Amino acid sequence: MKKAILKTSLGLAVTLASTQLFASGFALNEQSISSMGTGFAGRSSSAEDASTVFGNPAGMSRLKREQVTVGGAAVIAKSDIDGHSNLGGTSDGDMVPVVGVPMGYYVKPIDEHWSVGFGVYVPFGLVTDYESTAASRYYGKKSYVEVITFQPTVSYAFNDKVSIGFGPTINKIKGELSSNTVNPFTPGSNDGEVKVKGDDTAVGYNIGVLVQATDNTRLGLTYHSMVDYKLEGDTKINNALIGPFSGNKYDAELKIKTPESLDFSLTHELNDQWTLYAGSTWTRWSRLESIIINSDVPAPLAARFGTITEEQNWHDTWAYAIGAAYKLNKEWTLRTGFTVDQSPTNNTDRSPRIPTGDRKVFSLGAGWSPNDDMTIDVAYSYLWEEDVNINLNNPTKGSYNAKYENSAHGVGASLTYRF
Repeated sequence: MKKAILKTSLGLAVTLASTQLFASGFALNEQSISSMGTGFAGRSSSAEDASTVFGNPAGMSRLKREQVTVGGAAVIAKSDIDGHSNLGGTSDGDMVPVVGVPMGYYVKPIDEHWSVGFGVYVPFGLVTDYESTAASRYYGKKSYVEVITFQPTVSYAFNDKVSIGFGPTINKIKGELSSNTVNPFTPGSNDGEVKVKGDDTAVGYNIGVLVQATDNTRLGLTYHSMVDYKLEGDTKINNALIGPFSGNKYDAELKIKTPESLDFSLTHELNDQWTLYAGSTWTRWSRLESIIINSDVPAPLAARFGTITEEQNWHDTWAYAIGAAYKLNKEWTLRTGFTVDQSPTNNTDRSPRIPTGDRKVFSLGAGWSPNDDMTIDVAYSYLWEEDVNINLNNPTKGSYNAKYENSAHGVGASLTYRF
């Protein structure tokens, strides 16, 4: 079959509505519950537990005992949608189900210089799932993505002031997305559906530096690399109007790069009880300009069911966070933090798959250490976004105009055990 190019507004399974996320774009922040409690301020400089494998691999040098940290977070999102299409449809909102984000880390000191570790976490992902009659269904119905990362890691302490860390990342991505197709004879009814699935495995790396600048102040810098994916899967078109072609699967391919990021933070121990944190993160979202899917769908079907290229034109973003921890006694530590985070989307190209704006996050957390061997961390975050508008018009899919009001609650817990 002759290969055709599906330039589709289905987009990519990783260009998701990020109302369910606590980081910009389709990134996730929930790789550490202890960091979640401070709004992720000080993420690359705190090195509280084994989750520093992600936050800053150089921080493993501060962990003097072998330990494991396991945990998870749940994100509960809410979207109020005031939208309509000239082809009809509903706007129920709350298109994001409750989603869990697992994590697990292990660190073992070898000697006074070397430490090794391993991490499993989810850096990108989650899902949006609109109702079957949604007014936005021609521009996006269901989007699902999951990126799972495995990271073996090593750190080296030059002395008690400076350490470095490095870890390659093995990243497994899989996704599914679907949109309805318009019946040309009775628009707005008897819809068909186009569904795309794909997966890939690719390699990246994380590298970090940790500096004990003074007796009370640490500085951390962590770089998470870009990862270059080539998703391979299939495209399936369900529409009675195409007769024997309906329900068939056709090979599909999509190239995408998840962005690199740079995290800088500081941790300052004010006294025996108070610790202050601050941090900023730059993410190169400008890598996502547009989406093109290459597919073996026969050319007549591609012309009929494919759509124009979905322009993304995302821009680079900055996030800023401040936080504090108060050591109540030997067993309890209380935390809080506040984060502001830019959205990479723009008012012209924003779609119902990514109806996100700039956001603010308020966080609370606590750590309980009943003994020297175990710590249980819990955290809660509340996110609210600026209201955003979507205004799309396509000769085939009709118009879609909507206002989104997005917010989310995040809860998490982890257990650290030291051997």
